[in-house]
Amino acid sequence: MPRYSYTALAGGGKTVKGTVTAESPYSARKQLRARGIHATDIQQVAAEGEVKSGLLSMLGKTKKSHIIEFTKQMSILLNSEIKLTESLSVMIEQTPDARFKNVITDIRDRVVTGESFTDALGDYTEYFDVIYISMVKVGEATGTLGKTMETISGFMEKRRRIESKIMTAMIYPLCIVTIGMGAIIFLTTYVLPKIIVQIQKAGMKLPMITNILMAVSYFLIHYWYIVVIVIGLIVWAVRRFLKTQRGAYLRDKAMLSLPIFGPLIKQRVVSRFASTLSTLLGSGLSMAESLRVVAEVTGNVIMADAVKKARDRILSGADIATPLRESGVISPAIAHMVAVGEKSGELTKMLQSISESLESSSDIVIERLSAALEPLIIVVMAFFVGMIALAALLPILRFSAGNF
Repeated sequence: MPRYSYTALAGGGKTVKGTVTAESPYSARKQLRARGIHATDIQQVAAEGEVKSGLLSMLGKTKKSHIIEFTKQMSILLNSEIKLTESLSVMIEQTPDARFKNVITDIRDRVVTGESFTDALGDYTEYFDVIYISMVKVGEATGTLGKTMETISGFMEKRRRIESKIMTAMIYPLCIVTIGMGAIIFLTTYVLPKIIVQIQKAGMKLPMITNILMAVSYFLIHYWYIVVIVIGLIVWAVRRFLKTQRGAYLRDKAMLSLPIFGPLIKQRVVSRFASTLSTLLGSGLSMAESLRVVAEVTGNVIMADAVKKARDRILSGADIATPLRESGVISPAIAHMVAVGEKSGELTKMLQSISESLESSSDIVIERLSAALEPLIIVVMAFFVGMIALAALLPILRFSAGNF
């Protein structure tokens, strides 16, 4: 019988961890509920035969890819009028990832016992986000779950393509920076000291630039651990600060105010907002509920505040364009388009049009920035390498000229 490790909340909100033996994840959760424990995470302890598949999973598809494939296949099965429980059983057989298979098995078992598909998904927020669950809830309530899963699949595929474009544009600059930094560290800590030692043996006085680089080289060679510790502490402190409300606000404000990248980030934030809201409204979710979901996933604190204000205005019977315009994230032109779409009853189509327009525009900007960054990075790396070369060659040239 399988064994499961769990993280759960006991009485008084205390977090407890342990293992339990059960026939399925659902049975394991039932056992824990019987003990008065609410499981927040439960994973099957991999047997020896499952270790290989787990490693292959880490080297193969990502968690997001598994979810997209699951959603796509589920939409096909449900649109073919196959029952939900049967569709889930088929997906259990098709899913190669052991952990995700356990998740689907648990969901299937709970649906079989009469629990709603939405509630079953709600216990696995690490796989299914609030957009996914909210749309499934509407699809399940209206009897259009197959169509809803198809919509979710298209939405996730579109978002993955956007992320892929950004990553592709950044790969080459990151490679150049990594190789350049490696070359600089190698020259500073290995090549330069060997050359300078030979020059010092000749009793020659070193130039200032060479002395500075030699001091940097000595520090990196003998006290590298201090550098690692300091960088680690800075990263930890920054990440901790950014998790606070003020830190997140200052980060997002600074990102939107950047001279070159700020407008691009604004376009991405607004495009994400428009795309998500149009998808949620198109799935049948109410405006107020759609705005609540969008506020949670917008990825920008300033935009999230504007969306929350827009939701409050909707609940009081007012428009949503005004708080969006006042946020400073959405331009007056786009806010006007939202207002026109709201008045004409074509807000979903208008938001979709805004999203497509911004995505097309930002793709062009990303391509241009990528093309401009590459030579700039090469020039910067060449400057530092040139400084190191100068520090090494200058004393050699002086020595050759007889200037001791």
